Amino acid sequence: MSDDDLTAGHVQELRRGTVVLACLVRLRTPDYGYALLESLNAIGITVDANTLYPLLRRLEKQGLLTSEWNTDEARPRKFYRTGPAGETLAAELTADWRRIDDALTRLTTGDER
Repeated sequence: MSDDDLTAGHVQELRRGTVVLACLVRLRTPDYGYALLESLNAIGITVDANTLYPLLRRLEKQGLLTSEWNTDEARPRKFYRTGPAGETLAAELTADWRRIDDALTRLTTGDER
């Protein structure tokens, strides 16, 4: 395994959990899958469509997202929104993310108090 492959695998693993949190936060404003994909990629949260769409279905099945179809346009689109359970989870994940970020900052700066 090359160093690039090794790094790519670890980067993918690190990003996996952050995509869940990003979706829950971003979908506080309802949106459809492709627009979500574009907005996440635009802010630097790189996610592939083959990862995002199954994730959205899983989060909906878990009761973290709600969805409804918009048939007003020529092409029907499924809009997702963060539900109450998703809001609770997003708050908990965000708090944990901040604790981890703070701990890593202390580790990397040598300020391990």
